[in-house]
Amino acid sequence: MNIVVLDGYTTNPGDLSWEGLTALGDCTVYDRSGDEEVLPRAEGAEIVLVNKVLMTGERIAHLERLRYIGLLSTGYNVVDLPSAREQGIVVSNVPSYSTMSVAQLVFAHLLRRCHHVAEHAQGVREGRWSASEDFCYWDYPLVELAGQTMGIVGYGRIGQATTALARAFGMSVLVYDVRPPDDLPEGVTFTDRLDDVFGQADVVSLHCPLTDDNQGMVDRRRLELMKRTAVLINLARGPLVDEDALADALEQGQIAGAALDVLSTEPPPEGNRLLTARNCQITPHIAWATQSARKRLIDVATDNVRAFLEGRPQNAVSG
Repeated sequence: MNIVVLDGYTTNPGDLSWEGLTALGDCTVYDRSGDEEVLPRAEGAEIVLVNKVLMTGERIAHLERLRYIGLLSTGYNVVDLPSAREQGIVVSNVPSYSTMSVAQLVFAHLLRRCHHVAEHAQGVREGRWSASEDFCYWDYPLVELAGQTMGIVGYGRIGQATTALARAFGMSVLVYDVRPPDDLPEGVTFTDRLDDVFGQADVVSLHCPLTDDNQGMVDRRRLELMKRTAVLINLARGPLVDEDALADALEQGQIAGAALDVLSTEPPPEGNRLLTARNCQITPHIAWATQSARKRLIDVATDNVRAFLEGRPQNAVSG
């Protein structure tokens, strides 16, 4: 069985092993594949694994021996699913591997804003505490999360994990989802009006998939609903946010800040206004990328291939 991984570097830059996958067939792992390299490298492969490489209908049609596409991700928008179905190709993803890692980064961003740990620690290294006339000092307002309201947009596994952490910090939680949850823990309220979340929450955290219906849902109107002291967190998908509208809201002090791990184009071009916007902290799409999460990703992706070879496909998204 000929197996090709077209862009394996971000999943495994060398700190993990592909051993489980290589045991299943003749396996070649490429760190990255440019557009012109995809077809030559995948030619003759029966199994192809991708993370961000686009498996378009044209490419799928060209790869005559292809029988399986394995995603090194939860999202599957990089694959033309109708074309895969038409060709009888199974497509499987890896759900839920990074739930706790993503929820953890939500609070890494949020706690950084609350206490400005890095900035204050740097001041101490520079001798400012030693030179202080008082036993303590702070350069920024210090914020307590207890008693504040976190708004969760999307109450799937990551939304639920983020909710649990928010409750542990003493926050109340206001949840919006297109499907009302059957049961909610104490301190968590559901609303069927997305505007309620933006209007009432001190922190709005996005945890929904990107669809045709919600692209650009964080627009000027919804940003205007937010409190001037509120923070927007997006660790979900970049295109959920109108980036120009967010940049304007930040520059005008319409909201207190934004914390982002995803942008509409990745890597972002230098002209993206959010890169220099006031009170905007951006991490380079790392919420998913703890070593523990990436190991789970490889393990499940390998199990998906094994299950396919055994004639019992799992985590199939191709229908």
